[in-house]
Amino acid sequence: MLVLPDRDAADEAAEDLSARQPSLGDLDVVRDALAGEDDAEDAQWLVVVEPPESGWTTDLLAELDALAIEYEGWREEG
Repeated sequence: MLVLPDRDAADEAAEDLSARQPSLGDLDVVRDALAGEDDAEDAQWLVVVEPPESGWTTDLLAELDALAIEYEGWREEG
């Protein structure tokens, strides 16, 4: 999954990733509130990426890392 700072970045990253890697299928964008926080400004946004049928490759993981950095976030294994 990609962890991004706001909804706009998550939506744009999901759209960009879908265009680059259609084999990943539909990507979900979800809000992840920080523990104990109700304020929307304290939320992170996640782009949930399921592995393709062929599995993760080094190139695909590197592309996810680069995309996350481009949108000021990071990749986490979920």
